[in-house]
Amino acid sequence: MPADLEEKTDRYEGLLAEALDAAEVAPPEGTPMAEAAAECEEMARSYLEDGRHFHDDGDPVNALASFSYGHAWLDAGARIGLFDVPEEGHLFTV
Repeated sequence: MPADLEEKTDRYEGLLAEALDAAEVAPPEGTPMAEAAAECEEMARSYLEDGRHFHDDGDPVNALASFSYGHAWLDAGARIGLFDVPEEGHLFTV
């Protein structure tokens, strides 16, 4: 496996895990928007789990894709106001 792919896969796994820790649901609990945020968070966590499974099975391409898709769910949610996220730093593009 090329070192660049391995490094990028590991970096994106860490980025997604860190972003999940940093994102906080913004809408009030019990509202439809809070439900949407929970669904986005669930998708991101599922992609993190899938990516780790692919990584453990020696499939870095699908692992990297899973980590990227998971982060996209969080980043999109942050852009539309579902999550409060740090505005500074490398985790989100808001």
